[in-house]
Amino acid sequence: MTTIWTLTDSPAGQLLLTGEKSPAGTTLTSLSMPDHPSIAPDWQRDDPAFTEATRQLSAYFAGHLTRFQLPLAARGTEFQQRVWHALDDIPYGTTTTYGALAERLGVPRAEIRALGAAIGANPLLLVRPCHRVIGADGSMRGYAAGVERKVRLLTHEGALQPMLG
Repeated sequence: MTTIWTLTDSPAGQLLLTGEKSPAGTTLTSLSMPDHPSIAPDWQRDDPAFTEATRQLSAYFAGHLTRFQLPLAARGTEFQQRVWHALDDIPYGTTTTYGALAERLGVPRAEIRALGAAIGANPLLLVRPCHRVIGADGSMRGYAAGVERKVRLLTHEGALQPMLG
């Protein structure tokens, strides 16, 4: 199957969306916030195929959407898939910790690094809200698009108070 893609601007920066197109519609396979997008030569640009995804992203950034409803097809191990699906259950405007997520999934403390690695490998930023997972001490730990963007997204959702200055 051919990978299709589009770029769209957002308050968090430029977003690269990739997917697969079928007669039933477009399935989103990744959403990233690259500073310098890397687009494979065999991918095909297809902006109209991502109309619904870009509409929902615009609604999210406008404060009108709190949960994405898009067909997703992220590729990963069984463990990664389990972690990524758990991210879907973290409500808008809230955060959880790596430890709390591990406990909910039955992941032993000794394997919390594996949980963190699975979260870090999430190919569907924003849509699968890995930005809502923080350190037990409230610290903003790694985010594929940068900790500054993580803070900006959590502030946008009301999970963090805006910093004055």
